[in-house]
Amino acid sequence: MEQGALIGVDLGGTKVVAGQIANNKLVKSSYKLIDSKNEDPQVVINEVISVIEDLFNDEVVAIGVGIPGLVDRGEGIVNDVQNIPSWKEVRLKQILEDYFNVPVYLDNDANCFALGEARYGAGREENDFVGLTLGTGMGGGIIKNGFLLPDAHCGSGEFGNIAYLDATYEDYCSGKFFKAKYGISGEKMAALASQNDKVALKAFEEFGTHLGNAITTVKLSVDPAKVIIGGSVAKAAKYFETSMWKTLLKFPFPGAMKNFEVLFSTVENIAVLGAASLYLDKNEKVSVEKQVFENN
Repeated sequence: MEQGALIGVDLGGTKVVAGQIANNKLVKSSYKLIDSKNEDPQVVINEVISVIEDLFNDEVVAIGVGIPGLVDRGEGIVNDVQNIPSWKEVRLKQILEDYFNVPVYLDNDANCFALGEARYGAGREENDFVGLTLGTGMGGGIIKNGFLLPDAHCGSGEFGNIAYLDATYEDYCSGKFFKAKYGISGEKMAALASQNDKVALKAFEEFGTHLGNAITTVKLSVDPAKVIIGGSVAKAAKYFETSMWKTLLKFPFPGAMKNFEVLFSTVENIAVLGAASLYLDKNEKVSVEKQVFENN
């Protein structure tokens, strides 16, 4: 479909990153640190507006924003963002549309990661996969038939919140695992592993086993052809891939694992690209549905 420039925004707990995409390329980017602990919700709203203003011009036809939490897509309301305590019920879509006078699309940040991989990354040749983000937490997005899976509350793919052992998958398959059990960040643990530290290597072996169990649950839930993993912890993949696959090869239905792949993201700013693509996902999906209706 023909389009002008798009702006994608990735809102995190400490900073907001934005990019302008034109002709399927990231042509400009901007970021700002945010005061996410401020009790006034307008403070972070103003910071989001500011980073978009850095990139906005007459060529921009839509804005997409990835939110680290659940979103009411229909109403454009952001609810209870864990890393931004003041955001309890923010009508962000209306606020940004009133300010910039272009359509605004909101979605969960892990969904934006999956959509970015579908259009610009390892999922370009695959219509059916799950994107997992492993960082300070664990998020997920589901691509079915080339589009984000429709759902009621923007919550499908939140595999990290599924109960596992004495907690949840997120507690064992993200940076939380290293913090809780070893008292250091995943980044520091990876640095130790690079020096062949035995404790660090053992920690990543354990991590891979837990991740293999999580991916088994993903496979049993939605049966994707691929799982694509991103996030800061994913950068240490070489330390946990072996134990991850050792666990995955115990899958109860071996035939379903034929040609199954676990890939790792390699594209910078993929969540920003995915957020910008929310406009395309929505409008192309409507176009396909219209064609199906007319053909019937």
